Amino acid sequence: MADYANGHANGNPNVDALKNNIAATYNNVTNGPVAQNIKAEGVRTTDELSNLANSRRPPSYTAATGQPLTHYHSFFSELLSWKNPRASGIAYLTIISLIFSVRYLDVLRWGFKLTWMALGVTIAAEVAGKAILNNGFATQLRPRKYYTVPRETLDAVIGDVNELINFGVIEAQRILFAENVWASAAVALGAFISYYLVKVVPYWGLALIATSIVFFAPLVYTTNQELIDSQLRHAGEIINDQTEQIRSLVQKNTEQATQVTKQYMGDYTAKAQSLIKGAVGQEDGHKSELKPTDFPSAPKEDFKSSEPVVSKDIKSEPIVPPTKAGEEEPLIAA
Repeated sequence: MADYANGHANGNPNVDALKNNIAATYNNVTNGPVAQNIKAEGVRTTDELSNLANSRRPPSYTAATGQPLTHYHSFFSELLSWKNPRASGIAYLTIISLIFSVRYLDVLRWGFKLTWMALGVTIAAEVAGKAILNNGFATQLRPRKYYTVPRETLDAVIGDVNELINFGVIEAQRILFAENVWASAAVALGAFISYYLVKVVPYWGLALIATSIVFFAPLVYTTNQELIDSQLRHAGEIINDQTEQIRSLVQKNTEQATQVTKQYMGDYTAKAQSLIKGAVGQEDGHKSELKPTDFPSAPKEDFKSSEPVVSKDIKSEPIVPPTKAGEEEPLIAA
């Protein structure tokens, strides 16, 4: 009994050793290299998220129309450029998780279930409290003043939503009017492929593919920027050479066609002028052959009676009716 009392007074060495081991393990876990790496990654992630949030400023450049852009242009440019890889990775995983949750989780049904369960608990607590303690539990938990959204917060949210909508509208117009030819071509190619994929791929699959392309295409470009730029430059040179050849060929053919057209027009003009001159010459010839003496002179006397004018030189003879063939002329006229 004395030894037992002395052991309790001096402390059990086994218990002390166990406590020391637990404390050492805790220190190793909290202050070890793994914990230090986790803390460092947490600090970096917080810094990158802060940098991403601070990037929401209107960019210095403007649209082709001179119109200023929204701060979401800088935000999404910073997000998709992977300058803050942890923030971009978190955004990508969040969107992918949201797509899978909408696809495989009945969120709407769960929302209705959570609503009726929460309301059932509060109603039961209120009724039970009034029945037992003459004071409902929900009444005791009720705040003195209901929460309201401050006007400043609401204005900020509405302004932010307005900026987001304008971002989508401006980008759609920039793509439609080919402000950036490569971006418009990429969207056209994506729409063309989606037109055929939508027949075999569900909408959530298309959303997953589109999100992956939007996030990883800039990453691939920034990783292999020199190679991609050199290939694009080479392709541009080839296209410019072919365009120049086509332009020179079209110009040459146009000049030849213009010369041939001028030649034919000159020939047809000369022929038309010769035909017109020939027709005018024939009319002048006919006019020169006719003389005034070729036409009879107009009578100068006035017509005073309706009797025909008979010339004095012409002797009047009785008019004999014509005889038919085979008939003999009578000897004595009747």
